[in-house]
Amino acid sequence: MAKLIYIINTSLDGYIEDASGNFDWSEPDEVDHDFYTELLRPVGIHLLGRRMYEMMQVWQEPPADWPPPLQDFARAWQDADKIVYSRTLAQAATPRTRIEREFDPEAIRELKESSERDIAIAGPEVAAQAIAAGLVDEYHAVVWPVIVGGGKPWLPDGVRVNLELAEERRLGNGAVYLRYRASLA
Repeated sequence: MAKLIYIINTSLDGYIEDASGNFDWSEPDEVDHDFYTELLRPVGIHLLGRRMYEMMQVWQEPPADWPPPLQDFARAWQDADKIVYSRTLAQAATPRTRIEREFDPEAIRELKESSERDIAIAGPEVAAQAIAAGLVDEYHAVVWPVIVGGGKPWLPDGVRVNLELAEERRLGNGAVYLRYRASLA
């Protein structure tokens, strides 16, 4: 059975972007891209909100002059299927991608049971639905050394999940990777 993993970059105060929609403070350097690539390699399916999908499309056909760590990340991205949750997107702009109009928790349960590789979820709105439904098995947060004072939070209000720290690692620029397992307790 596959795990559903929420992978996200966040500020120390819990936002994926500031009040202006800016997230340039969370861009990894080339060295850290190797780490992000290793996070993506076991993923067979990405569940994405529309905005996250549109942001990630750059990895489908990266410029040939991008350095090897970024090319490797792009290949890891391309090697996985994508499911995009959007009521407005007419069609997918990338291969191996399908559009779903509504998030269906039961369909995700079935997907977890039938998938041989892990499933990643990204985008706080779609992740909030998975969290509320108790579907997320692991939370992978890269916490960046910045306080942005407001914006789009990475976690929903009104949901409690007990977690168990499974891994921690310091990355470049003072960012810290934290991997938590959802606890049954």
